[in-house]
Amino acid sequence: MSDASLEKWESSRDVAAEIEQSVKEILAESGAAVAISPVVEVRVKSGLSQSQFAALLGVSVRTLQEWEQGRRQPSGAAKTLIDIAQKRPEVLAELAA
Repeated sequence: MSDASLEKWESSRDVAAEIEQSVKEILAESGAAVAISPVVEVRVKSGLSQSQFAALLGVSVRTLQEWEQGRRQPSGAAKTLIDIAQKRPEVLAELAA
């Protein structure tokens, strides 16, 4: 395969969709369910990146990642803001704008 044809093939791929499809196939075969952190759900619903979401909550990206991976739990004001965002995800999007 030439460099040009390889480049054309790579640019036509949707790698994210391919990975998502692969994960779905693996899970379908194993019958395993994947639990998604409520913090991830809230962030995704708000349409914000990790860095944007962390900034609005006043925490580091690393702290947010710890919450999303279930290694730590938010407490205090951050927990309250996440609860509000869960009920009204558009609020955080408005604040980020």
